[in-house]
Amino acid sequence: MTEERRVELAQRLESLRERIAAACAAVGRHPDEVALLAVTKTVPAEDVATLLDLGLATFGENRAQEAATKVTEVAKLRPDALPRWHFVGGLQRNKVRVVAPWVTRVESVDSVRLADALATAARRAVDDGTRDGPLPVLLQYSVDGDPKRGGVSDAGLLELADHVEGCPDLRLDGLMAVAPLGADPDAAFAAIADAAARLRAAHPGATELSAGMSADLDVAIRHGSTSVRVGTALVGERRITSR
Repeated sequence: MTEERRVELAQRLESLRERIAAACAAVGRHPDEVALLAVTKTVPAEDVATLLDLGLATFGENRAQEAATKVTEVAKLRPDALPRWHFVGGLQRNKVRVVAPWVTRVESVDSVRLADALATAARRAVDDGTRDGPLPVLLQYSVDGDPKRGGVSDAGLLELADHVEGCPDLRLDGLMAVAPLGADPDAAFAAIADAAARLRAAHPGATELSAGMSADLDVAIRHGSTSVRVGTALVGERRITSR
């Protein structure tokens, strides 16, 4: 880690926090109402360690094997830190055992089959001592219903929520969604907010709304996001060698 990179990350983080604060102020919300999830996919463990030093604690990954390696590397670099790791991308069922021991939350549950696979993996992780309780999850909601982009459709949202609620090894925390490319951001996040409200009405414990990324987090905050997932605006276009 060079001093130049450390300064860059600190400046990016400060600018991002100011942006979140301004977006919250514009709609009468307190910045503490919006968590910052640092999306650190494809960036090295050294960057994560530096972000921990700068006060961040929650990180998002979307490649199971890469993430598992990075979790181990970060633990070696900062043995006293307690980072929280979220899985934010599409997760294949044959990879759930890789993430179950260390993941703090899976934000991309969009089917009964994936929920069941995660529940089984979480139970095994509890039994072997690598987890200490149920696995928190968010349902990934599809704004436009396009199956190519992942996410549960509007018609299937509450049915999936009911199923997850019935899995003792999972904990339903709320909703995650991505505004479709080319869509009007206000309309997309209004639809996401409506889906989140319906989910909370049926499942009062599902209060989290993970919505908004580098390009559109301001709009997402205006529509009630409680967590923004930020990669490029925080870490830039930096990439690591594929493993």
